Amino acid sequence: MQSLYTAVTGVQAQDTRITAISNNLANANTTGYKAQRVNFSDLYYRHTKPVGVSSIGTNKVPNGIQLGTGVRVESTTRNFMDGAYEETGNALDIAIQNGQGFFQVLLRDNTIGYTRDGSFSLNEEGQIVDANGNFLNPEITLDPQARDISISLEGLVSGLLPGETEHTVFGEIELAAFVNPAGLKAIGNNLFTETDVSGDPVLGIPGEDGRGELRQRGLESSNVELVREMVDMIQTQRAYEINSQVIQTSNEMMQTIGQLRR
Repeated sequence: MQSLYTAVTGVQAQDTRITAISNNLANANTTGYKAQRVNFSDLYYRHTKPVGVSSIGTNKVPNGIQLGTGVRVESTTRNFMDGAYEETGNALDIAIQNGQGFFQVLLRDNTIGYTRDGSFSLNEEGQIVDANGNFLNPEITLDPQARDISISLEGLVSGLLPGETEHTVFGEIELAAFVNPAGLKAIGNNLFTETDVSGDPVLGIPGEDGRGELRQRGLESSNVELVREMVDMIQTQRAYEINSQVIQTSNEMMQTIGQLRR
């Protein structure tokens, strides 16, 4: 009975969707997190009567018989819209606003990771690192005696040294942009890596070409919309229940057929 197998695909699809929703809700307070969405597509069709074919005479009927066989998960995509800016007061907390650029960090395998999480700090050598100890790329080292650390909208990192009245520039933050950020591979720890479909990173100054500006002493919050996620969760639950009911109904119909054969 095809309805049984069709309903199973619906149950599996809704299970995948609720998994994505639960991940969004779990990361509602994760710095720089971008909400995921599951995309579906229908499976192939059984054309028991092709469109336009008539079994009587030469007239062509406007409709045929095309029965679908279910649904499948086609892909997951991320919403890369900005999250809200939350002020923290920490000099090395940086948020990217009004753009889709990424910070670059040097991973332990010497590859580059990309992140929207700007919660940086200093290691024992005065180098700027992320929460996992990965170096900000290009590397920037601050003088341990520097005070009044300033990070401009364009990414210039500077500070006041003892006995000086003007800021000394220690380095410049570059942002990376991608033609297809949805093609980036999420690897956890708020990090992405490039793939063949994301395109190569295009590096540049913050504030140019849609990369976004830097805002010091604050972080970009998750862009998960809790109300939307709750509504989606209710819809998913109802769809799951209905597909489960179809499985139960198909099973009862098969039992009825079996009893008739007796």
